[in-house]
Parts: sequence; C-alpha cells; structure tokens
Amino acid sequence: QLQLAESGGGLVQAGGSLRLSCTTSVSIFNMGWYRQAPGKQRELVATITRGGRTNYADSVKGRLTISRDNAKNTVYLQMNSLKPEDTAVYYCNTAPSPHEAYWGKGTPVTVSS
Repeated sequence: QLQLAESGGGLVQAGGSLRLSCTTSVSIFNMGWYRQAPGKQRELVATITRGGRTNYADSVKGRLTISRDNAKNTVYLQMNSLKPEDTAVYYCNTAPSPHEAYWGKGTPVTVSS
C-alpha cells in the first residue's frame, strides 16, 4: 500500500516563500501537487514525470517549481512570490489522475496579506 506524507506548510506573508515536500513509500512515475482552498474544489497545480518533465497550472507558472529526488522518493514544491490566493491545503498524489486511496492529510499553507 502506497503511503504519501506531505510536509513544509505554514504561515507566510505575501511575497514570501515556502518549500513543500512529499515523501512516498515507493517510487511513482508521474507525481503531482494539488491544493484545495476553503470552499473550493481541489485543483492540480503542478506535475512532474520520473524523468523530470514538468507542467503547471496557469495560476502558478513562474512562481511555483516542482522537482523530485528519485533516490529519496521525494517530490518538492518550491513556492515563491506567494499570494493570499495561494492559501490552501496542499496534497501530493499521482498525476494527472489522482488515486483516491493515496490522499494524505496534506500540509496547510496560509499566506497573509
């Protein structure tokens, strides 16, 4: 059974930065970071293949960077120039289609204005 563990969230002022981490119990080919803001549906914000090919939602392009360390089974999300609208709980999962059984607790990010 695959296990995912997200970490690195917190409270930051607008314009600040955070780095999220997602550690998996086994290697996964395509991974993604998702987020769910209060009162909104969960959305996919970034994906990365095992080879390092990335893709981003338009709302985060140029500010968020996804990367991975295959040796550590870890995927990262570097978040720069954060905006209040980035406030959400961030999750990792398979991408582009998440596996329902793999959702973890997520890590909350709050950006104050």
